[in-house]
Amino acid sequence: MVATISPTTLADLRRKGEKVTLIDVRTPAEFGEVHVDFARNIPLDRLDAQAVAAVAGDGPVYVVCKSGSRSQKACENLLAEGIDHVVSVEGGTVACEAAGVPVVRGKKAMSLERQVRVAAGALVAIGAGLAAFGPEAPVNWQAIGAGLAGFVGCGLIFAGITDTCGMALLIARMPWNQVSGGSCRTVNT
Repeated sequence: MVATISPTTLADLRRKGEKVTLIDVRTPAEFGEVHVDFARNIPLDRLDAQAVAAVAGDGPVYVVCKSGSRSQKACENLLAEGIDHVVSVEGGTVACEAAGVPVVRGKKAMSLERQVRVAAGALVAIGAGLAAFGPEAPVNWQAIGAGLAGFVGCGLIFAGITDTCGMALLIARMPWNQVSGGSCRTVNT
């Protein structure tokens, strides 16, 4: 079971002068849009125990994302890799900002979740469009289109059941989800 902390308790620890290692596991582009002012960025797809240990040392590691689901997954991964004291921030950056925790704002970016919905929707629409071609076409576009739509549907079911999305992991690595210019504190591993 992953431990959690409220944004206000996290802010109180920081105000009291305690060492607070906060890792934001969103993509660099999402991190650049808005992040807690004392957070460091290690994207979920690059997160490993060595990178976290290098940043955190022996103290507790607090993990945050946009709303809490990716940070929960990151904590589970870190626990499995042997980092014992990991804590997920309840409600993520959205809750931190609502609770008055200081944030840094930058360039607006589309969230990873929205990008996945757009990509999945586009693939299903393309599949449906291809399936509209009749059987008299030189290539069996109906079968290709139905297969594409079915494949995406099965991927969405898998993502919903396992809380793991292959499309999100792929999209997170796309160039537009990386930060150029580098005003953010991103830890590269």
